[in-house]
Amino acid sequence: MKFAVTQFGAKIKPAGLAEQVLEFIFDRLRARYEDEGVDVAVYLSVRALQPASALDFDQRVQAVQAFRKLPQAAALAAVNKRVSNLLSKAEGSIAQTVEPKYFDNANEFSLYSAIQQADHAIQPMAAERQYSESLARLAMLREPVDAFFEAVMVNAEDANVRANRYALLSRLRGLFLGVADISLLG
Repeated sequence: MKFAVTQFGAKIKPAGLAEQVLEFIFDRLRARYEDEGVDVAVYLSVRALQPASALDFDQRVQAVQAFRKLPQAAALAAVNKRVSNLLSKAEGSIAQTVEPKYFDNANEFSLYSAIQQADHAIQPMAAERQYSESLARLAMLREPVDAFFEAVMVNAEDANVRANRYALLSRLRGLFLGVADISLLG
């Protein structure tokens, strides 16, 4: 897009033009997806990430559309919404590193392990824009996520434990945000 803008030279005012054109394209895509029967929530979940190209945008939409058909999709969308809400209410900045030494529940370690495995598995998929495969792999996190929320109180009294739990949830959310904000699907 930016290359195309530069080709017009002095004939146009290039400041912000590429972004305006992309905005126009993405608005048109919304209408196209609606005509194709794609739920607006799917479009919005991808739009929240502001992908840089229409092709990448479409690949993500198709992946989220396929993800919604999985039996784990509704539960994971709800969990992502819960995680998003928890993280938005966190005081201060959230640590980027999870410290297993602060785990006081086996379900914390199980979720941490599952997140690490998923992260390792989806990195090559993300690099190849294999978004459907990434989301299918992330769907496997449902059991450890459910077990975590059943057994663990995120807002623990101990500040280190609480901060570590927020870091763990931030990593979980980050994995899904590699494709779309699926919290918007619920």
